[in-house]
Amino acid sequence: MVAAATGGAATEDQQGAPGYAELSVRSNFTFLEGASHPEELVATAKALGLAALGLADRNSLAGVVRAHVAARAQGQRLLVGARLAPRDGPEVLCYPQDRAAYGRLARLLTLGKRRSEKGQCDFSFAEMLAAGAGQIFILVPADPDGQQAPDGRPDAAIFGGNRWDGNELAENELAGGRWDGDGLTWDLEARARQLQARHPGRSYLGLYRLYGGDDARRLADWVALATRTGLPPVALGEAIMHHPGRKPVADVLTAIRHHCTVDEAGWRLLTNGERHLKAATEMARLFHAYPAAVARTLEIAARCRFSLETLRYEYPEELGQDGRSPQEELVYQTWKGAAERYPLGLPKKVRDILEHELKLIGELGYAPYFLTVHDLVIFARARGILCQGRGSAANSAVCYCLGVTAVDPARTEVLFERFISAERREPPDIDVDFEHERREEVIQYIYQRYGRERAGMTATVICYRSRGALRDVGKALGLSEDSLAALSQRLRGRSRDDLKAGLKEELGLDPNEPRLNLTLQLVTEIYGFPRHLSQHVGGFVMTRGPLCELVPIENAAMADRTVIEWDKDDLDALGILKVDVLALGMLTCLAKGFDLLRRHYGRVLNLAEVPAEDPKVYDMICQADTVGVFQIESRAQMSMLPRLRPRCFYDLVIEVAIVRPGPIQGDMVHPYLRRRNGEEPVYFPSQELAQVLGRTLGVPLFQEQAMSIAIVAAGFTPAEADRLRRAMATFKRNGNLHLFEAKLITGMMARGYEKSFAERCFKQIQGFGTYGFPESHAASFALLVYVSCWMKCHYPEVFTCALLNSQPMGFYAPAQLVRDLRDHGVQVLPVDINHSQWECSLEYPGIDRDPRPGEPLPEPRMALRLGFRQIKGLGRAAVESLLAARANGYSEILELWRRAGLRTASLEALARADAFGSLGLTRRQALWTIKGLPDAAPLPLFAAMGEEDRGPDPKVRLPALKLSQQVVEDYASLRLSLKAHPLAFLRADLAAAGCRPTRDLQAARNGARLAVAGLVLVRQRPGSAKGVIFITLEDESGVANLVIWPQAYAAFRKEVLGATLLGAVGRVQKAGLVVHLVVERLVDLSNQLQELEQNPRDLGQAVEAARGAQIEAQGGAEQAAQRRALQQAGKERVMSPPRKPGPMAHADPPRQSPRRSPRRAPLFRSRDFH
Repeated sequence: MVAAATGGAATEDQQGAPGYAELSVRSNFTFLEGASHPEELVATAKALGLAALGLADRNSLAGVVRAHVAARAQGQRLLVGARLAPRDGPEVLCYPQDRAAYGRLARLLTLGKRRSEKGQCDFSFAEMLAAGAGQIFILVPADPDGQQAPDGRPDAAIFGGNRWDGNELAENELAGGRWDGDGLTWDLEARARQLQARHPGRSYLGLYRLYGGDDARRLADWVALATRTGLPPVALGEAIMHHPGRKPVADVLTAIRHHCTVDEAGWRLLTNGERHLKAATEMARLFHAYPAAVARTLEIAARCRFSLETLRYEYPEELGQDGRSPQEELVYQTWKGAAERYPLGLPKKVRDILEHELKLIGELGYAPYFLTVHDLVIFARARGILCQGRGSAANSAVCYCLGVTAVDPARTEVLFERFISAERREPPDIDVDFEHERREEVIQYIYQRYGRERAGMTATVICYRSRGALRDVGKALGLSEDSLAALSQRLRGRSRDDLKAGLKEELGLDPNEPRLNLTLQLVTEIYGFPRHLSQHVGGFVMTRGPLCELVPIENAAMADRTVIEWDKDDLDALGILKVDVLALGMLTCLAKGFDLLRRHYGRVLNLAEVPAEDPKVYDMICQADTVGVFQIESRAQMSMLPRLRPRCFYDLVIEVAIVRPGPIQGDMVHPYLRRRNGEEPVYFPSQELAQVLGRTLGVPLFQEQAMSIAIVAAGFTPAEADRLRRAMATFKRNGNLHLFEAKLITGMMARGYEKSFAERCFKQIQGFGTYGFPESHAASFALLVYVSCWMKCHYPEVFTCALLNSQPMGFYAPAQLVRDLRDHGVQVLPVDINHSQWECSLEYPGIDRDPRPGEPLPEPRMALRLGFRQIKGLGRAAVESLLAARANGYSEILELWRRAGLRTASLEALARADAFGSLGLTRRQALWTIKGLPDAAPLPLFAAMGEEDRGPDPKVRLPALKLSQQVVEDYASLRLSLKAHPLAFLRADLAAAGCRPTRDLQAARNGARLAVAGLVLVRQRPGSAKGVIFITLEDESGVANLVIWPQAYAAFRKEVLGATLLGAVGRVQKAGLVVHLVVERLVDLSNQLQELEQNPRDLGQAVEAARGAQIEAQGGAEQAAQRRALQQAGKERVMSPPRKPGPMAHADPPRQSPRRSPRRAPLFRSRDFH
């Protein structure tokens, strides 16, 4: 036994060059502990020549697929395992020897995670032993992470490996344990004996160094323990980083994990930087006294034959009706759906496509997958849930006939090989969008049908980005909260130079101060580190057998959801099918819009039944009247619409795809527009390319076209073309698109194409690497674009009502949506206790009911009534009580309080929203009345008569709020106001400063210099815009679109990022209907918004003051003097005389004082950086 434990026969590695396999490695998927990515560890192991690398994150398999992919690419042997941490025993490294043992390990981790909160794993030592068949176990005597436990008790690293645990354990789990009067402990030697007794021949004891001065004694003690228990010792490096330079990162992660600063962490920090991967020669030197312990690592590596390559995924078998096989059922349902889709007869083109697709699906065995998606769609439609497939699914005629997608293959050019390929034999990917408010019903249906052990949501890895990294690292290094808040507010970018830019000038911070400099350095180092697992937006994995034996499953933060440990890239790498059950806000909006059309106008429609190719709809689109509609509401899209001028559905497909980083960076946009407008000829170098690029005028705009170019012009096989597509899709992450450059250019030149043309083609294909759309995806989205535009064009009140009831979504806040609706001539009515519902609703002003069928519609058309959901601080339960007791309405607040039983806080929320208008009460009067409500119910005698036991309060004459104050209160409660725009009250000050209303931009000549000011609605910084920032401002007259070039951004960074009310000076840039202001100067005018509260004014006064200021600003001194004389004589009332004309339009704008007076939270919020 002693020989087995301490030495044994010399190996070949001992006689010559030593061999070593590192069996104890934690990556940064042991969150906030490991200091290196799995890929870095694999690459370093390969460089060091290690025989194998054992990745064992604590209670997790989350990082193993990434390590597997890296190891496969580099030819490095990888052992897949986990570092198990039972609640009542030492940590144990576990490596499965075969597929069955791996399944037991995954099931054990699932058991521990499912009985715990998210991120925890609770299982006993006994449960670990029970799952031990086929496992290699290496008991780790003590946790070397630090010398002090988080709660202040001495840690195991000092006291012989016994770890404090306050949990009560079952008696049969306490074999070898003891009670020492201080708490429950376990005995290391007893646990070692249990392990050896239960799994002899597969259990070991780990030896490692702490480099603390007493390693020789410690190793001798552990070897003696190995001798007594019969566990052979094995050398471990206990690596948590690939390079010693990561120690500062490891220390910061330790401080973050323990919620303290690095200065306070003390013994918890690593005492040195030795916890990194080491070469075999170095490990042989460190364990020279125990050579067999080093050699034994090779023995263990040889015994662990399991690899993720051996995983075989089996999709659930979907049996058909009447005993039909899955393929027979799919064929039956497809032809049945085709007959319903084409009642006048199936076009030959579609029939041929269907036959081809069904044949290929049958050959690849994917029929169950299609039937699963079909089943989800049937469930959703039976529940009245609007849904639509998108992405690659729109390339499938089978999906159209099954009702998965609404994109008719007769109207588009489908490329089924983009979806499924016999050559690559990879699983298809069908994305289905559901109403975002009802998707949970579909998710729970999946769990109900397949069970929790056979279905789980895909994970997504939440990684550190700049702001989160700055917050956590800054706290760990002891930066003040004020400094972190200031740094975070101005943070854009991820490099240290980006982080340092402007620190001294804007914040008064020295970027070279050691602690701040170290903070910025470490922020860049942990950028991209995994922080924790979350749930994917909708990816589901379902299996025929237990999913928990394929991958561990854990509880999500959301109730009734479970999540696997792998993300979508991991699943793709292992060939595991997933179904994307996605949420789309516009589907919720359209579903609610269809319901409003049915209830109020008697029109019953769905996505496929909306009248197609309506000229009025395209007229509206060409005018860029698209606020709120799907996809084409952004600044970039609205600027493109008047230039592209879509007139048919395929034009919308192009519109959706062309305003993307891929086509922009591939220089495809302008050539297409020039050819579309007849400014340059359409040219095709060959007939083959004419067939590929004919519909897009010789310019490749879609991924499918890039694939087809590679096939017909460069001789790629379909499988090679698909690898090209994948390289395009992962270009930013993997950067391997360049590998195809030589093959593409050489192949095109060999077929007679000029080199310059081939290089231009590759540049365009390379553009797709920064996000280009497949045509199928664009077609799916284009359908929703058209339907949302049709609804807005013909029923704007219906569309806006549905959109408000689907918030939050889109680019625009409710204030802008309501303003747009009023600009379309629709009346908007305020929230009112006697008329509003929870959601916004439609009503005919002055009419209590909708017209009956056949009854003519009154004029004007229906008005939109704001709903209670708009009121900040008012819960739905309170509103339901109000509605249930409303009957024929409320006549006074006391009656509302008595009947509905609302709490005072709810009544005050209604009052602040000015919701008592039908009672003739202003918000101030309503709040006064609420304060005077009695403390209790009336005496029984009075209650029986329906009377109060006290008389009415004496009437009090309260001073009325000025209109500007009312607007401020509206925004505070409703986030919008129907009374006036905030800037109408500031127009005098703005005009005095030289600012013109934004509507003047339309009339200004191209190149004119103009100054405007407005509330910031949206800030955008597209990745394809080469550093250009776009800002949309709004004032009382309209909106202004600002273009801020990098040099202007550098000069006015603080104003760009922080202003709520922004003044801008620049040159007008006009191209047809598209108008921009190219910014030269900016000024933060946000402090002026406080004037609305501090110096309240009425709108009439503000308008008169603005007129006077504009006259004076334009040089009419005599008229201004007359106007001032009239004001002083009292014939006109103006709150304050206008300021002298400001130099804003002609010189540098004045900088605002950094001093700020206390005020409430911002009322006017932008939707930033889409």
